[in-house]
Amino acid sequence: MTMMSKMELENLLEELEKHKGRHTELITVYVSAGYDVVSVQKQLEAEKSTAKNIKSTATRKNVVDALDKIVRYIKDLKKNPENGLAIFCGNVSKVEGMDDLQLWAVEPYLPLKSRLYRCDKDFVLEPLRELLEVSEIFALLVMDRKEATIGMLEGKRIEILQKMTSGVPSKVRAGGQSSQRFHRITEGLTKEFYKRIADEMKKIFYENKKLKGILIGGPIPTKDEFVENEYLPTTLQNKIIGRIDIGGSDESGLKELVEKSWDILANQEIIYEKKLMEKFFDTLGSKPDFVVYKQDAVKKALEYGAVDTLLLSKDYDRELMKELRVIADANGTKVEMVSTETEEGKQFFQLSGVGALLRYKL
Repeated sequence: MTMMSKMELENLLEELEKHKGRHTELITVYVSAGYDVVSVQKQLEAEKSTAKNIKSTATRKNVVDALDKIVRYIKDLKKNPENGLAIFCGNVSKVEGMDDLQLWAVEPYLPLKSRLYRCDKDFVLEPLRELLEVSEIFALLVMDRKEATIGMLEGKRIEILQKMTSGVPSKVRAGGQSSQRFHRITEGLTKEFYKRIADEMKKIFYENKKLKGILIGGPIPTKDEFVENEYLPTTLQNKIIGRIDIGGSDESGLKELVEKSWDILANQEIIYEKKLMEKFFDTLGSKPDFVVYKQDAVKKALEYGAVDTLLLSKDYDRELMKELRVIADANGTKVEMVSTETEEGKQFFQLSGVGALLRYKL
């Protein structure tokens, strides 16, 4: 069994939501990470005995058949995957009296904490939905003495939360004593602006339990003054994980801040995807014999076992995606899903939406 990525899990949940049972005959099984699957198998064997008491012949048959199928699957599996296991099984035929017994098995990308057996009209999807919730976010602040933009990095998505201006004049026209007085005024206005930025950051992020860190960008004196004079509350001040020299203080500045924080955000999805796409396009340009990106060529390379990494756009055709994934799993090929939320991801989808990095040239 191959661990399912976040995007694959999102796609599966969309599919499972569409299936409805005529009676309480769709079975959901969750096995938490580290739990013994043999115990689950024994529990389901006992449930088969209980199911034989169901009055409706059709419902009884559907439930027993689904339990049989799950038990056989677990026996073949032999051990619980590292992150646990979720199984969904039932007759999903839309035509009454017809059989279409389907089973879906999932090892999610994060450990499962739930253990559950339920027979209902719907599959129980909430434990998997909880895994999809972003577990951490990063606060973004780009600023100079004129303006500031506050944003948030959530997964691959950059969201603008607040734009602010200072009202600090840009030029000193007066000389002598007037120049000194003007300087004092602008310094005062600048400090007030810093305080307003800090207040806004506090309002937005102070009680956010998902806040992992804060990235601050801007010209050298401005951002350093803001950080070193500790305008932020201590709780937020301690979450500053990076100060980046950039020129922009608007939306483009937020993007530049994220791009220049690669080392800091090395484990974040947006950076991982950018590096993956960079490798794909660089290899395409420098070693074209080690990349394929047309559907037939990718399928052929998979069947030969020549693919090191299969790349699939989230917006690629679902049925074709499943077909290629099955071949990849059979050959031990790593599968990576690519969003269309980054420029690189959009470019990949426009190219074909499917690609492969090869172990050797064909």
